[in-house]
Amino acid sequence: MSEAGNCVLEVRNLKVWYPAGKGFLRRAHGVVKAVDGVSLSVRRGETLGVVGESGSGKSTIARAIFGLAKPTAGEIKLRGRAAMVFQDPLGSLNPRKTVRAALDEVLRSCDAAADATAEALLESVGLDGSALDRYPHEFSGGQRQRICIARAIAAKPDLLVCDEAVSALDLSVRAQTLELLSALRRRLGLSMLFITHDLGVVRHVADRVVVLNRGRIVEEGDCSSVLAHPRDAYTRRLVDSVPRIFPATDLVKTSP
Repeated sequence: MSEAGNCVLEVRNLKVWYPAGKGFLRRAHGVVKAVDGVSLSVRRGETLGVVGESGSGKSTIARAIFGLAKPTAGEIKLRGRAAMVFQDPLGSLNPRKTVRAALDEVLRSCDAAADATAEALLESVGLDGSALDRYPHEFSGGQRQRICIARAIAAKPDLLVCDEAVSALDLSVRAQTLELLSALRRRLGLSMLFITHDLGVVRHVADRVVVLNRGRIVEEGDCSSVLAHPRDAYTRRLVDSVPRIFPATDLVKTSP
């Protein structure tokens, strides 16, 4: 299989530019280059980490993949189905719908197989089926994010995009959620695009990493190599700023 055929996602020279602030006569002063010529790919079965500080353009890339941000230029090729897990699980769930209703809605829209039930989805993310008839506000933040992950995999995606999916969680819950995502990736054969500002997180989930600064890729490569021997000054600064909050003993490996 060719390199291109082995990719579930290809982004080529993507640009997403917005008009800058308007002043006299409401004329734009210029453009904001949120994403400025980014190319990346996600191979089947791998996790690509996209790392950068706030304003680096990483979430804009995710929005462009899902058609929520209009590209100024470039090309996005998605082979298969994609689903997203957002940063805020409470804001991602309809407060008026039970967990069962939220999951069944996706299952119906995707014409899921008969064995793909809401109860089975909850169990796959470590929650009991008794939670199906409860509402989002009745759960902890970590539990709500597991529900959002269950809803995402209900669509049977080829690519799971996680946009700061663990940044709002407590440290212990963050580690458990990362391990869940890794286990689901192995069990379901998922590809993942994992967007985060935290190199301490991407170290534990990504095979490869791209580092964004002001809308451009400044470094990319094998995750362990980039983090151990960063070449770009911006990457080195990010690496040096990572607190040692995820030692290996914090991530207890579980069977997929």
